[in-house]
Amino acid sequence: METRRAGRPRDDERESDILRAVADLLGEVGYDALTFEAVARRAGASKATLYRRWKTKREMVIAAIKAGPARADGPVDIDTGSLRGDLLALCERLVQTMMAADGSMSLLLLQAGLEDPELCEEIERTAGPTGARLPASVLDAAIRRGELPSGTDPFPFEEVVGATILLRRLNGLAVDDRYLRALVDSVIVPALRVTASQPKDLPAGIFSGHPAHRVDEETT
Repeated sequence: METRRAGRPRDDERESDILRAVADLLGEVGYDALTFEAVARRAGASKATLYRRWKTKREMVIAAIKAGPARADGPVDIDTGSLRGDLLALCERLVQTMMAADGSMSLLLLQAGLEDPELCEEIERTAGPTGARLPASVLDAAIRRGELPSGTDPFPFEEVVGATILLRRLNGLAVDDRYLRALVDSVIVPALRVTASQPKDLPAGIFSGHPAHRVDEETT
């Protein structure tokens, strides 16, 4: 019994080392190029060790995200009591996630949304709202409170917030509280309100998890 208890901290530390290797490689090579072999080599572990913990690459990546950039130190759900507060909390969470991952997480979220919708859904489900998407619970609560009209579509948030924050970070521009308030108040809230009167076939935003890819039309 003593030996088993003594081994647990070492097991936890070993898993942390592996998950850090996963996060580092995600930033270097991206999700598609990430392999069990590369992670094992970087972490100094065997592939068998990895497979005992995770059956698939997706499970391993989600574990790394939960342990690192998307680690929730407070309540996971977004519920401040107001639409503006919820939107600011989502933006702040996304900024924190991107900063914690040194840019790799933001690119992973974008890549997952474009190339692996199931991964994108699983990240949001298991790690909690990343801030890249507008949770249905936030939208529904705002409609119940009368802050948004029925039929509001999340397209503006999921198209604009992640893309603008990512672009500003890549260019070294400030993404502080002043900027986030301006983004929410002058862009996101007005745009969300407008969608209720728009046609009901709005496209899916780039961070929605299922954006439509371009289909080149043949010209005649």
